[in-house]
Amino acid sequence: MELRNRIFVTAMGVSLSENDGSCGDRLIKYHSEQARGGAALIITGILGVAWPAGAVQTNQSAISDDRFLPGLQRLTDAVHAHDCKIAAQLHHGGLMAFPSVQMGHPLWAPSLPGPFKGSFLDAVLPEEGPTAAGAAPTIKVLGHEDIAVVIRKFADAARRARIAGFDGIEIHGAHGYLISSFLSPSSNNRNDEYGGSLENRARLLLEVVRAVRAAVGQDFPVWAKIDSRELGKAVGVTLDDAKQVARMLEQAGVNAITVTAYHDMEQGKLHSASNIPHEPEANIPAAAAIKAQVMVPVIASGRIEVDSADAKVGAGKFDFLAMGRKLLADPMLPAKLASGSQGDVRPCIYCYTCVSTAYFGQQVRCAVRPETGFEYLQPQSRPPSGKCYVVIGGGPGGMEAARRLIGSGNRVILFEKSDRLGGTLRFAALAYAPNERLLAWLHEQVTKAGVEIRLRTEATPILVQSLQPDHVIVATGAVREMPPIPGANLSHVLSGDDMRRMMLGESSDALSRKTSIATRFATKIGAATGLTGNLEFVRQATHQWMPLGKRIVIVGGELVGLELAEFLIERGRNVSVIEEGPKVGRGLTLVRRMRLVEELREHGVALYTGAREIRIDNDAVHFVGVDDMPQGISADHVIVAKGARGDSALADALRAIGMSVSEIGDGTGVGYIEGAIRGAARAVLGSEAIPTI
Repeated sequence: MELRNRIFVTAMGVSLSENDGSCGDRLIKYHSEQARGGAALIITGILGVAWPAGAVQTNQSAISDDRFLPGLQRLTDAVHAHDCKIAAQLHHGGLMAFPSVQMGHPLWAPSLPGPFKGSFLDAVLPEEGPTAAGAAPTIKVLGHEDIAVVIRKFADAARRARIAGFDGIEIHGAHGYLISSFLSPSSNNRNDEYGGSLENRARLLLEVVRAVRAAVGQDFPVWAKIDSRELGKAVGVTLDDAKQVARMLEQAGVNAITVTAYHDMEQGKLHSASNIPHEPEANIPAAAAIKAQVMVPVIASGRIEVDSADAKVGAGKFDFLAMGRKLLADPMLPAKLASGSQGDVRPCIYCYTCVSTAYFGQQVRCAVRPETGFEYLQPQSRPPSGKCYVVIGGGPGGMEAARRLIGSGNRVILFEKSDRLGGTLRFAALAYAPNERLLAWLHEQVTKAGVEIRLRTEATPILVQSLQPDHVIVATGAVREMPPIPGANLSHVLSGDDMRRMMLGESSDALSRKTSIATRFATKIGAATGLTGNLEFVRQATHQWMPLGKRIVIVGGELVGLELAEFLIERGRNVSVIEEGPKVGRGLTLVRRMRLVEELREHGVALYTGAREIRIDNDAVHFVGVDDMPQGISADHVIVAKGARGDSALADALRAIGMSVSEIGDGTGVGYIEGAIRGAARAVLGSEAIPTI
């Protein structure tokens, strides 16, 4: 197979097929955009070889019957039209196939699994409803005849893949699905020729490879995806196991090996530690180790930046980079790299919006690119052009709206009342560093495109009216008020806005009333960072000295409160979080929440939920806990990270004088980064092109 570069779209379960498993416009347009963006090869998300049995997602694609061929042929034709190759990932969900249980099918397994006893469900909020876990499913332990059926289904699916015009096949032998459940000693307790030794546990995978090869012939690319290790399992696949399996696969005739990893599903934090790692380059050493064992190409993935990946390919650590999240954020990434426009690549902020959708049976979406998953709706949008727009508010929503509008040929005037762009995204970037990449990108895009940026300017109705705009977009953000907590007016109590102003060097009458030390610190930071807003300087300065005591109590355990807790423990503070709701982490996506909450606990952060009757005195925060017992937490400083609400006062005032107005971002209700970016896209492209979430 000849490829135009070394960038692949990795297989992702995106739930974009039709209810009957067929490929329709949603999936085809989604992959067409990736092909147009310059990737060399697209590996489809899971194609069910026995669908509906073995399905692990709603709206999963199927290849289990000839009736799926027309849709699959449309898919391959659409991708080939952009000079891109596409491979079919053949898959059976095994013990992970909970959606198939809802359709009346048992879970297929090598042996009976143990009881589920981990922390995964602890992070699910009440309003998010049930996840894939539910009533105990029926387990079908595969006998020899069943194994023969599995092998035949993979072979038949491979035959269909070649007929449908796919350029290659990836056999999914990882991530806890059927084949990997045979490979793993944690789930395979058989005592026949399919269990026990590694050679026996690998038997099913190798027999599937041989059957697929026989079905498609020697001239058709076939490869396998395997786990390099299983994190968190007392007995699981090790890197030494993976090296041996890689050599077995090479001998069995595969043309490449995709290297990934898996984890103990029962441990919430590990859901962002293996195949979709939070730690940069977590899987690259394993890919390099397996590359040293085989002669066939190795496909690697896992949060690696393009410059590093390029160097590692050159050094022979792996051969191809399979990207997931980065291409959801910007499917044009390969083309932008090829044209020397790396700075124009929309960055992934590793928020896990895309990953978390799968846990609730939702289709894929991206926090920073609202079109992802909705490409099929874009022809319905007609962005305006040749008009004059005023955008009020220089946060993420305002910058995104301005960027889109000027890109469509409009005049755009952007008002920001502070001395720099970014809004609360600047503070979010300080608390969670990946957000800074989005901040920098938005700032660069609006500046380079020629948006008229007016800083230190209050956009009054009279001023806006004087510009005679065709339309006004109000993106002023939320109003953050101190809630009526007894003691909130004490000098050692800071609001979330006080913290933001202090850390970012923004003066404020409210802050100066709190403490002169905090005000002096804010002034120092503001003078040092200037209009450029050097957040790295702030990070270093706050590591060395920050006008907060050792003991910090945060009232409010949603996204802002938890990210503040993370920021403060990294700076040596003892932190407690008090939340009125039953669980912490609202506003965080599930997968990020699972990681952050566990990491906070690991670092000694006390998380109190179900608190009521909160009051603050000079040296402690008092409340009544879920056990109806009064508690007191000693505090040198208290941060109240709640009280944000939308505010339509300016928008209503503009409408009252006859202006055409749209409201976006937190001013309409707190929606964080995803809400701001999606709202901006809806304001420009229309609700038909960008649905609500």
